[in-house]
Amino acid sequence: MRPGIFAKTFAGGSLEDCLDRVVASGVSAIQFNLALTGAASLPDDVPAGPAAWVRNSVHTRGLEMVAVSGTYNMAHPDAATRLHGLKALEGVIAAAPALGTRVVTLCTGTRDPQDMWTWHPENSTAGAWVDTVGSVRAAVSVAVEHGVILGFEPEHNNVVADAMAGRRLLDEIESPHLKVVLDAANLIQPGELDRQAETMEQAFELLGDEVVLAHAKDVLDDGTIVAAGQGGIDYGRYVSLLRQADYRGAIVLHGLAEDQVADSVEFVRRHLDGEPAELG
Repeated sequence: MRPGIFAKTFAGGSLEDCLDRVVASGVSAIQFNLALTGAASLPDDVPAGPAAWVRNSVHTRGLEMVAVSGTYNMAHPDAATRLHGLKALEGVIAAAPALGTRVVTLCTGTRDPQDMWTWHPENSTAGAWVDTVGSVRAAVSVAVEHGVILGFEPEHNNVVADAMAGRRLLDEIESPHLKVVLDAANLIQPGELDRQAETMEQAFELLGDEVVLAHAKDVLDDGTIVAAGQGGIDYGRYVSLLRQADYRGAIVLHGLAEDQVADSVEFVRRHLDGEPAELG
């Protein structure tokens, strides 16, 4: 395993400038976002020319694109909005190999019509589940066509709110093209940091064999997201569980400012270089 980072952490200049700043941080693995090309994060179209430009820009700097973001609100209450998001996602899936990756990340979404990361009380309804599964199933059919893996992330503000819901989604879709993005901070409900050992162990028991990408941020007990190493997540446990699951990919940092990157990279690297923690 090695540290990775959301390339969008270094946004604010050209694509080349962003990637140069990634290199300067000492990180070699990135999760890409098409907003860095000057387009939308989920554009209606990804032309071949820009895709080749991105791939070449990443490759010539010795970087690896471990995933590209394809998030939209897959549970949006409006069917037309969901369909528009799906059509844009289909374009990102089709372009992913040309961009330099075969992993596209998803957000299972929320009934909140404004923000796909905000909890809504209707997330737990049967209708929300049916709409989410329909969105994911349609995306998986496109992923199969292009040889791409989709990674959804259990997140307590979304319809797939926990590991049990993630397992249910995998079992209903039943496709090797659907895997899991795991982020320990997203599994912890506000006020439940003291239960994180149980929460993480359950997540790995249910989903450990399906992890295609690991994320790294941190959280305070009130639910505030902070940079890795600045909150209460037991990273010794998290890294040890990833090792036990035989995960060998990048641990991708996000939820941090550029001036926090050096400390968070060092924090994650210390855990990766250390001896596996004894779990109990």
